[in-house]
Amino acid sequence: MKRGRKTNEANNSSSGETTEKETKRYKVTEKKTIVVQSPDWANLLQDVILQVFQYLPLLDRAHASQVCRSWNQVFHMPDLWRCFEFELNQPATSNLRTTHPELIKQIIKRHSNHLQYVSFKSHFISALTVVFVNSKSLSSLKIDDTPVDDPSLKVLVANNSDTLKLLKMSSCPHVSPAGILCVADQCHGLRELALNYHLLSDELLLALSSEKHVRLEHLRIDVVSENPGQTQFHTIQKSSWDAFIKHSPKVNLVMYFFLYEEEFDPFFRYEIPVTHLYFGRSVSKDVLGRVGMTCPRLVELVVCANGLRPLDEELICIAERCKYLSAVGLGECEVSCSAFVEFVKMCGGRLSQLSIMEEVLIPDQKYNLEQIHWEVSKHLGRVWFPDMMPTW
Repeated sequence: MKRGRKTNEANNSSSGETTEKETKRYKVTEKKTIVVQSPDWANLLQDVILQVFQYLPLLDRAHASQVCRSWNQVFHMPDLWRCFEFELNQPATSNLRTTHPELIKQIIKRHSNHLQYVSFKSHFISALTVVFVNSKSLSSLKIDDTPVDDPSLKVLVANNSDTLKLLKMSSCPHVSPAGILCVADQCHGLRELALNYHLLSDELLLALSSEKHVRLEHLRIDVVSENPGQTQFHTIQKSSWDAFIKHSPKVNLVMYFFLYEEEFDPFFRYEIPVTHLYFGRSVSKDVLGRVGMTCPRLVELVVCANGLRPLDEELICIAERCKYLSAVGLGECEVSCSAFVEFVKMCGGRLSQLSIMEEVLIPDQKYNLEQIHWEVSKHLGRVWFPDMMPTW
């Protein structure tokens, strides 16, 4: 008995000592013991640090690279520099946040061969050319508001013709149709292309339709006019569109129109394989009527404004001839309730997106605004309500 009591006392004494020593390291609860340790940031797995770095803004990423040696190593890993957005602007003329020039130099020096997905917003053609000269594996390039020109595009093609798959260009007035044609002639793997209408030509469509070129998946064309009456728009031949769509039958042809009514004359005069059509400014009844007659592949139609003349006949024509139409948006337009119901009835359940402002619908003898909700819902096969104008 004495021996057992001494053993218990020893155990209790030992337990007490352990509790005192471990109090600082352990937090004891009724159910479990939780180890509280200060994190060892330097020894985090590199792939975890890499994922964290990818979500950081560039400047914060650079600051984080100074924490320790292992973080600095991750900062220079090629996988971190597959995607990069260059912003280099004149502070007096741009509100965009500028990438520090020294940081750009460091990235180009160390990682130009790793760059694959690049977005450029720069007023300095020299910076853009340096990237084109040093990169060898660009697959995605977005150029916005940058004085890129034909010679710099030739440099791009010379170094990245085998890898470039996506090219998006906007606000690049120094590029000519010949410059973009050079890209199409040499970059046979190009799958997505976005450019201004003034760069589109019959020769470009034929180049994209050659046997050497892969099937294009997306072609976006911005048709923009800044000065009404002063911009001359050329016409693309139907034979060029036919060759293009024969080569790439599943292509998404997206066209954004920001024109004034008197500038639409060269467009929709014959069949065009457009699939997504957006009118950012007011468009006339006549033009919308021509859309129904010339756009049989149309999938999506968005009309920002039309005026005060009902579009009943035009919508019915579009429903009859555009058999793939599945998304429609109408802004400042007018359509009678009866015509709208007939339009929905003809399109049926394939209208997966139908965004119509309540002010667009004009009640008539057959339907009022309450009745049209039930009638349209019945033909769509789901509950539908017109969009409400915000009150603020």
